[in-house]
Amino acid sequence: MMRSLFSGVSGLKTHQTRMDVIGNNIANVNTTAYKSQNMVFSDLLYQTTQAASGANAATGRGGINARQIGLGAKTAAINTAITRQGSAQSTNNPWDVMISGESFFIVNSGSQNFFTRDGAFTIDGAGNLVMASTGYRVMGWQVDEETGDIRSDVVSALQVMNRDNLTAPPESTTMGYASGILDKNDTQVHSKAGKVMTLTFFDKLGYQYTALMSVHAMSQDGNYYVQLDDIINEDGISLKTYYNVNDINQIANFGGEQAPITETKVYALPNDGSVTYNPANGTTPASFTVSYNFDEILSGFSGNPMMSLAGDTVKVTQINGGALPTAATQYDAETTVTVQGDVTLTKDVLEREYGLAYDEDQGQYYYRPKDADGNYTSDTPIALGPTTLTNPPQAASETGWAAVLSQLGGSVALATDANGPLITVDEKGAATISFTANFDTTKTSVFTPAQSGGGSFGVTLEDRDDNRQEILEKVYGLHGTDNISYSINFITPDGHASITSSESYSGNRLVFDTETGNFEYIGSPEQNAASLTFSASATDLTGSNVDLSHFTDISIDFSSVMNINNGKVSTVGLDSGDGSSNNLGSGRKHGELIGIEVGQDGKIRASYDNGMTKLLGQIAVAKFANPAGLAKAGNNLYSTTMNSGDFDGIGIDITSDGEGSMESGVLEMSNVDLAGEFTEMITTQRGFQANSRIITTSDSMLEELVNLKR
Repeated sequence: MMRSLFSGVSGLKTHQTRMDVIGNNIANVNTTAYKSQNMVFSDLLYQTTQAASGANAATGRGGINARQIGLGAKTAAINTAITRQGSAQSTNNPWDVMISGESFFIVNSGSQNFFTRDGAFTIDGAGNLVMASTGYRVMGWQVDEETGDIRSDVVSALQVMNRDNLTAPPESTTMGYASGILDKNDTQVHSKAGKVMTLTFFDKLGYQYTALMSVHAMSQDGNYYVQLDDIINEDGISLKTYYNVNDINQIANFGGEQAPITETKVYALPNDGSVTYNPANGTTPASFTVSYNFDEILSGFSGNPMMSLAGDTVKVTQINGGALPTAATQYDAETTVTVQGDVTLTKDVLEREYGLAYDEDQGQYYYRPKDADGNYTSDTPIALGPTTLTNPPQAASETGWAAVLSQLGGSVALATDANGPLITVDEKGAATISFTANFDTTKTSVFTPAQSGGGSFGVTLEDRDDNRQEILEKVYGLHGTDNISYSINFITPDGHASITSSESYSGNRLVFDTETGNFEYIGSPEQNAASLTFSASATDLTGSNVDLSHFTDISIDFSSVMNINNGKVSTVGLDSGDGSSNNLGSGRKHGELIGIEVGQDGKIRASYDNGMTKLLGQIAVAKFANPAGLAKAGNNLYSTTMNSGDFDGIGIDITSDGEGSMESGVLEMSNVDLAGEFTEMITTQRGFQANSRIITTSDSMLEELVNLKR
């Protein structure tokens, strides 16, 4: 009977222990990352009153089981649901971090490492990342100063807000790249200014500059050159002005002056018959007969506004006061040759360019005079008078024509008769004005009128040294430029000329494959990049030394540029950096810290207002063979035991197994299941109540036993 009493007592004790576990679970229902526990019962010792016996074949008796009386229950184990993930609770605090998976944060008390799932962290006064509840420092890996990457070593405290991390130092630009399309038919590429590109870069001190560069077409197809034009600072001031130097190449250069590119080719005469070659014959020198337009032989023609407006209405009617010769007639270069002719200005030109108004019913032009400031001096139009006028005008009515006639200038003059200038207006309002002009005898040697009735003049150019520039332009269509010159080596009897071109340039030669349009090289063959090179110092106009050591050379890659058709529009441009996802070498100004974030891999990165991000460290985690074997140390901490497995002191990257990760701004909630806990609390209460009945019932039986003596 005493055994039942002790069994009841053991039952009370074990159920009380279970109630303690349940109470602890419910108490921690809101504890961050708390892992619930459950208790396992087992029976206690047994008293054997009769041992078991086996069957006896000799006597024929069977075996009997042992007779054992149990002595109650005991606590077999208290298990922790440590691998069951708690729900996520958003806090929007960037220092709150939740672990997904079976890993643990590593924290240090100053003398010992502990492990926790509680990611409620904060920054202490020394800039250390610590547990908000205990101040224990969070452990992880530091950044290797040489590589800039994480060094997986023995874990150490993470200090993320030290002085070095509050700012990002400036960095000079070291790399740049060109991209886009260079269309050979783009007029900008063939202009004197070229296709302008800009490159923004930083020096070592974080100051920003803009390099102005340009692309120019060369005479050979697929060949261009890129040159440095200027560099301006953040205030838009050229460094030539800022440092008081003559040439930007004293500060920086992009290839500099290059040796001229020479090429010798054979050119034939035009196949349209416009040029005739006359080989030398005895005492007659070799010459070319070429058709010249009026703007090439009449002095002052090309710069004369009226001649330009007249266009192809210019007609020559007389030479040296006589009729046009019917046969070719030579005029020596030293002889003054005067031509007379007419230009016709249409009604549209007179109305648009000279402010005249034509009355078709009256066959009369009208004019509203203006003062020097362009304001009308009268509201009443003035009739222009007869069609043949005096010069200068003899009446106020002729004032309007004077405005027209004043457009003639230079050696182009009005033709007159006894009544003055010759102007005839037809029924459509077109005014024909007669003029006289002189040949520009300095341009050619001998002139012969063309057989086309005076529409143009045939010019004979002798093959002399002083005529060869004109022969190059007029016969072979080769016009020299600022950087291209031509020279004739010799001319064959059939008019073919051996001509050498010399093309000079400053900068780097840019070459493309003419079949594919793909980039070939810049500067020299097999070279993808060219350097914008800065001088270490320069001498200004006062003779003082200028320190330029704060600049860094920039390597600019052109391999992405294409030389293909793009509708006569080039899109080629320059950017700093190497063009990769990280855009290395782009440079930056001085930066101030604007934010810190923790990535899914536990890496802590700082963001700065200059666009830079900096790796500050990485939160390492620990993983155990038997995490349930960890011992709870209070304050949401765990410590290792002989049954959990040891910590190697280094830890692991949480993403190394592909299953775990960290999430910033979120905390892991307790994994206590209240419904389950309340159910277990009911069964525990009933078990405790039943065990108490064992004691009271046994007590009643003992009382009856005592009463037998009475």
